[in-house]
Amino acid sequence: MAPFAAEVERLVTIPGVDQRTAEVLVAEIGTDMERFPSAGHLASWAGMSPGNDQSAGKRRSGRTTKGDWWLRAALTQAAWAASHTKGTSLSAQYHRLAKRHGKKRALVALGHTLLTIAYYVLKRGTCYIELGAEFLDRLDPDRTARGLSTKSIANRSA
Repeated sequence: MAPFAAEVERLVTIPGVDQRTAEVLVAEIGTDMERFPSAGHLASWAGMSPGNDQSAGKRRSGRTTKGDWWLRAALTQAAWAASHTKGTSLSAQYHRLAKRHGKKRALVALGHTLLTIAYYVLKRGTCYIELGAEFLDRLDPDRTARGLSTKSIANRSA
């Protein structure tokens, strides 16, 4: 791993990604991101993209596709660690998704997000910059206000 020490150090800046996970990421996907046209292509190759089985307006299984088993295990473990960090956007994403879809689906979605972040960290050669837990609330304050007002109306009627 000596030739890839700089890439591993940049990947370790992502919450939930430790030294071993960064080494697995470099070993499995490499450091040259030019072979993947986008982060979505990498996620699909790794088997971390949700399936879309839809016909005649009915949605069937949304299982992820088969992919690299080692990479999937490392990303799921990193997602579990990232979900337990305090004050990060990844932790906020996990808790937001776990309420609606369950813990395991939220972990797979967070693993997908971690793979996307790793793609851009390796492609741009930069370190991860934390956006904060309130990033999505700041991004669309009207949506947050609508959600809060809907919740407060539901609580009053109950």
